[in-house]
Amino acid sequence: MESDRADTKKKGFSLLIISISLATFMSALDGTIVNIALPTISEAFNVTTSMVSWVSTMYLLVMAGCVLIFGKVSDVIGFKKVFLSGFLIFTIGSFACGFLPDFIYSFNVLIGSRALQAVGGAMITAIGPAMVTAYIPMEQKGKAMGIVLTFAALGTAIGPTIGGILTQFLSWNWIFFINVPVGICAILLGAKVIPSIKARERPAGFDRAGAVLIFTGLASLLFALSEGQTLGWADPVILASMMLAILTLGGFVWCELRAPDPLLELRLFKRKNFLLTNTTMVLLFFSFAGISYLLPFYLEYVQGYTPSTAGLILTSLSVAMMVGGILAGMLYNRAGGRLLSIAAGISIVAGYFLMTRIRVDTTTGFVVLCLILIGFGLGLMLTPASNMIMNSVSKKYQGMVSSLTSLERFAPMTIGIAIFNLVFIQGIDAIARHNAITRLAPAYIRKEVLTAGFDLTFLFALVVGIIILVLAVLARQETHPDYQPGNEDPATEPIPSDRK
Repeated sequence: MESDRADTKKKGFSLLIISISLATFMSALDGTIVNIALPTISEAFNVTTSMVSWVSTMYLLVMAGCVLIFGKVSDVIGFKKVFLSGFLIFTIGSFACGFLPDFIYSFNVLIGSRALQAVGGAMITAIGPAMVTAYIPMEQKGKAMGIVLTFAALGTAIGPTIGGILTQFLSWNWIFFINVPVGICAILLGAKVIPSIKARERPAGFDRAGAVLIFTGLASLLFALSEGQTLGWADPVILASMMLAILTLGGFVWCELRAPDPLLELRLFKRKNFLLTNTTMVLLFFSFAGISYLLPFYLEYVQGYTPSTAGLILTSLSVAMMVGGILAGMLYNRAGGRLLSIAAGISIVAGYFLMTRIRVDTTTGFVVLCLILIGFGLGLMLTPASNMIMNSVSKKYQGMVSSLTSLERFAPMTIGIAIFNLVFIQGIDAIARHNAITRLAPAYIRKEVLTAGFDLTFLFALVVGIIILVLAVLARQETHPDYQPGNEDPATEPIPSDRK
């Protein structure tokens, strides 16, 4: 009898982890799956390349602006309501993206539908780590977090590949339609396995000022960074966006330090380990985005590979990331978060160091080795870093901190692409001593000059990797008393799947 109950409970945990993993995978996937289809969408609606880029930009801006808001909302009304509502909005938005623009032939409808999809994506992304922390027993949290975060990273990494296949063999509409059956399954599964718990006592008033300021600030900042290269960094629109971002984000900090129930409790960053681990997460995705963005150019223009072959080589990073994430989940409870983070930092530094040795005649095997070391380190660090962050704060901050870790996954990626691109151009300038060369398409720049840009970029990535390793060494693993044995809230225990 006890064995049957244990098996039932284990099945309930497994289904819950699957439900959360589906959410993080789909929301991450939709951040990158569209990029490969942008030329096709541009041709279908006869719009310029700068205009069609808003299909990707809109999703990013709305996600960044909303994720912290929904993290706070989930702390008040409960995770289940936010999760199910979010997946419903995400699914409706996905269907609208695939169907309505062609039906009424309107590109603007596609942008509006993409914004609706992003609102749902922000809701399910914000609370994924928090649901693991709240519902999964302490002895299984490491493995569960490893699975969830591996799927999130995998969604980001394989998005372009899946998008290319769907666009080539079906149509661009299917990059959105694919979400509909997955969303329906996730809603039905979530409704069954996510426990309903009492909503916490509602605060006197929601932090509306903080919500408006953080939405405006993050959206303005990411817009400026994503469009700065296209419009020019001295363009009045970019300068105005940067100024607006500085003012609103500064106002957000001022507002949150004085709010009785803030959207983001900034005082948590006074804790050394909380600050160090969050900074590690930011730098991790910052460097990952920059390298992922530039490597296809290196493989195609320096090594001379076709796009399909270059994509196949890059999958070694995704596979290694998945292996590292699964291994981290298995070892977390035995080895501890700090030891795994240090090991991951060493792997990342080794990968970035080897990349500084890449030259025009470097073999494919050497490039794959670099990617495997970097990907394995990324996967190995995600689980312990996220667990160390989530387990170090009180349960009342679960949704808030979960949304923060989600924001740290995708916002630094936009910043990383912009900064690494600037470093790349500076490398070319330093060697070529001719500024006009940076106005050429990469395909027309001599390999030796182009390689100089990559050299500086890979050196910059190595410096970031060393900082990540130092932070991992300095950080300590802390567990808040709320998660000590005997303090688990029975209300958060998942309902076994056969319970009526």
